[in-house]
Amino acid sequence: MRVRFWGVRGSIPAPGPETNRYGGNTSCVSVHTASGELIIIDMGTGLLSLGNSLLPTEFGKGAGKATILLSHAHWDHIQGLGFFAPVFIPGNQFVLWGHAKSSSLLEGILEGQMNPNFSPLYTLRNLGATVDVRAVIPGEPFEAAGVRITGRPNPHGSTTALAFRIDEGDRSFVYASDVGYAPGGPSPEVLELYRGASALLHDCTYTPEHQEKRRNRGFSSYEDAADAAARAGVGRLIMFHYDQDYADTDVDALHASCRAALDARGGQAIELTAAAEGLELEI
Repeated sequence: MRVRFWGVRGSIPAPGPETNRYGGNTSCVSVHTASGELIIIDMGTGLLSLGNSLLPTEFGKGAGKATILLSHAHWDHIQGLGFFAPVFIPGNQFVLWGHAKSSSLLEGILEGQMNPNFSPLYTLRNLGATVDVRAVIPGEPFEAAGVRITGRPNPHGSTTALAFRIDEGDRSFVYASDVGYAPGGPSPEVLELYRGASALLHDCTYTPEHQEKRRNRGFSSYEDAADAAARAGVGRLIMFHYDQDYADTDVDALHASCRAALDARGGQAIELTAAAEGLELEI
């Protein structure tokens, strides 16, 4: 699997000179499988750049197919949809998997952001491409893009956000953004979802001090991320979803502190990566 980061911020885009190195766009990650299939995880403002990069490919000719995994429908995870160029080209096909009691309910949630008060697009049906919306059954694996995918909900403030595990052969990538664990950390089911992953992308929004002041927002500190990675015995921890107010130097400090937290928990062998726009990793 080849993973690329298109947006790594949380809550609201934060462009500017102080965020140039890590980037200011909100959550969007692409995964290209070994067979060349495309999986898009979350549709934050980073989706715009991803879409533009796809135009010279089959997506620019209306012959593209991709799977979209949506962790939840907060604005910083869906705001890029209306600016995703391939979705306006007839012939392109997208299957979007997300968390809801039914596929029709999930489609209604996405339609809500296209209300004329918010968007000139009005409805998903006005897009040129086909968007097939499907609800994920928590804990039940499904096949998409030639790989095995499992989703489980994590607590996220007053709602939940899906964590996804993608398994391909003996490699696995877990995406766990927007996580605010209860005391004690991940549930046994979620910890099992993370278990032994080749790479765990984990919410790393705050320092512990800032997290204490903003508990109700449902985000993790670097200590939460390090604890989850060490307990699950993952190969690599990827920091993600940095607070919009954190400059690049603050993220550098998060990385150093997270490294120390991993080591203190017996995770010396776990590689640590701070996600940045444009960074590509082979899993």
